[in-house]
Amino acid sequence: MPKASDTLWDLAIAEVEKKENPDDDVKPGEVWEKSVLFMGNKNGGKTTIILRCLEREESPKPTLALEYTFGRRARRHNTPKDVAHFWELGGGTSLVELIRIPITSYNIRSFAVVLVLDLSKPNELWTTMENLLQVTRNHVNKILTKLEKTNPEVAAEIKQRMWNDLQRDHPDSALVEPFPIPLVIIGSKYDIFNEFDSEMRKIISKTLRFVSHYYGASLVFTSKSEALLLKARALINHLAFGYDKSKSVSVDPSKPLFIPAGLDSMSQIGPPPASDSDLGKLRANTPLELWKKVFEKTFPPKSFCDLQDTKDPAQDSQYAEYEIDVMRAQKNQVCGNSPNAVHSQELEQYKRNASKSWKEMDFDSD
Repeated sequence: MPKASDTLWDLAIAEVEKKENPDDDVKPGEVWEKSVLFMGNKNGGKTTIILRCLEREESPKPTLALEYTFGRRARRHNTPKDVAHFWELGGGTSLVELIRIPITSYNIRSFAVVLVLDLSKPNELWTTMENLLQVTRNHVNKILTKLEKTNPEVAAEIKQRMWNDLQRDHPDSALVEPFPIPLVIIGSKYDIFNEFDSEMRKIISKTLRFVSHYYGASLVFTSKSEALLLKARALINHLAFGYDKSKSVSVDPSKPLFIPAGLDSMSQIGPPPASDSDLGKLRANTPLELWKKVFEKTFPPKSFCDLQDTKDPAQDSQYAEYEIDVMRAQKNQVCGNSPNAVHSQELEQYKRNASKSWKEMDFDSD
């Protein structure tokens, strides 16, 4: 039942997503809908991966903020086509709060995340991964907390499903913390990464194996190579269209990694790549924190501010609007070409015009 406070956007989302069904509830002839959010490094190859998954022969364009597309596939001949909603978050970590738009309580049962990490930029790798997954996990957990009160059966189902890829008797059950919704981690630009020193490649590969296993995620390395893109596509098709999950595994650090969720182990991964004496000097409260410190000792991270997207979209030629650009140019001339001066002038003018009426307004205390 719509609420009076619902916006037009809320109603549109609800209308589309109320048709979604979890895998085990889909009856023959019915259509299911899945949603997948792609996020990761700026210019990391997210758009290229999406286009290949959808078999679209298009040239990728930079993603400004949050973009949407969809794909349709039929499970069998002469059956209705299932729908996969693909969302892509641009700007690296700078716009991560936008994840609240696609991930909602309406579609949480059929939502998955694909994290694309640029292997050619190891100094950005951990910071990007940590910030994006942390914000996403916090948002999903808030939804689950709300569902525990309004729909406890669904909340319990989602929490149980977190452990589905890990066998009950798996020796690592007490050492991992599965992500609350299905997660695939893609290491992109493997062709550049493959030119790194072998020891550097080993540290990065081993660390990403640990991170993926810790979060109960699938891991795949890819590049523009058609063969590697097909492997990534197989994992995404499993999330988006329910295709059978691949059982093949490749853990050789001299080759592209391919490890579906639940098919790795701490014993196979081994300890963090550091000497016993170095490990003894590091203070960490969790295995994840220990791996982070070891990794960042070899690859000092860029600061969070360095990863922010500072490019002004208004200056991008692909978003040119003649009338608007003329007005903007005129305002910049008046204010000495300083955007801050423009905004300051406008704010002062607005405050002068509005000050008389502010006193008469009733503001919501919430």
